Amino acid sequence: MKNVDMSIINNITGSVVDESVILSAHLRDKMSYVVFPGFCDVHVHFRQPGFSYKETVRTGALAAAHGGYTAVCTMPNLNPVPDSAAHLKVQTDIIRSDSPIRIFPYAAITKGQRGEQLSDMEAMAADVIAFSDDGKGVQSEEMMLRAMKEAKRLGKIIAAHCEDNSLLHGGYIHDGEYAKKHGHRGICRESEWKPVERDLALAKMTGCKYHVCHISCKETVELIRKAKADGADVTCETAPHYLTLDDSCLKEEGRFKMNPPLRSSEDRQALLEGIKDGTIDMIATDHAPHSAGEKAKGLQNSAFGIVGLETAFSVLYTKLVRENIISLEKLIRLMAVNPRERFNIPIGQDYSVWSLDESYTVNTDEFLSMGRATPFENERLYGRCLLTVCDGRIIYK
Repeated sequence: MKNVDMSIINNITGSVVDESVILSAHLRDKMSYVVFPGFCDVHVHFRQPGFSYKETVRTGALAAAHGGYTAVCTMPNLNPVPDSAAHLKVQTDIIRSDSPIRIFPYAAITKGQRGEQLSDMEAMAADVIAFSDDGKGVQSEEMMLRAMKEAKRLGKIIAAHCEDNSLLHGGYIHDGEYAKKHGHRGICRESEWKPVERDLALAKMTGCKYHVCHISCKETVELIRKAKADGADVTCETAPHYLTLDDSCLKEEGRFKMNPPLRSSEDRQALLEGIKDGTIDMIATDHAPHSAGEKAKGLQNSAFGIVGLETAFSVLYTKLVRENIISLEKLIRLMAVNPRERFNIPIGQDYSVWSLDESYTVNTDEFLSMGRATPFENERLYGRCLLTVCDGRIIYK
């Protein structure tokens, strides 16, 4: 074990690693390895039931294991939407049957995610990690207030996709220089931060635990920073692409289209400051696979969403840690520790083994996910996952 550095996992979590499991894996000789606690992603889309041509629970879980993740939280934009105990059971039966990792489903806030009636929150509360209508913003302030009151009563988190539909105007990338130069319709920042502003006031009023999904712009960072200073029970996430890319990186390809969109350099810097000062609590991937055909229609007509589980750590390690923007320990807290603490997800015997000095070129043909759309395709990255262990069992090698 002299080539295996377990200081990160010991210092951060105090977790006990079964060294015999690592030894039995026959990892490559004459290399140094580091052991991390299993990563936890609170925002993924595994598409099953309803859209298995994009991803299944099993392929999504295998992709997660490939990226060092042992726990994920799956969003409810499925068919049937998990808005009742019966509909939720369709999904949880598949999870129990097919997943080698820990999967914690979200339930919908509203029936069918239509924003008109509350879902049967009480009937599902014991079996879900939180409530979200991710993919759609709850447009009605009255509906969100009712949801927060019920979530507060049930002791659950509301995780909000913040998007004001009235401000979208058919946009599909950031309303910035690239959009202007290339004749694209833009999505303004206000469509994100205005609903955040509304929800923060409601969360303060109700005392509900509130989590903001995939934040992308400077105003959102500042609103959450102020709310935390005022004592609000709020957390938030951003994603690897928002921290490492901006709209100057856009190409006329579907693999650069996601929602929210890549924002400006100024927004990216605000997100990095939010990471550094603790305003942003965690990094999630918003892993959102689509079929090849759905992502082959350029920026305007491709479906929103990219995959991220299999590249997240390498992207962030290469572009943030190796560039001395944040420390390795900080990154592990953002990817493994903070998500578990906020969503009360145990770690157990979950860890992954990495070769940090090893570089590779992102080749989507090697992905275990059915999705292939990533803005990091063909990039040279450092950090390769060699082994992932969940509940003491090797799930990726």
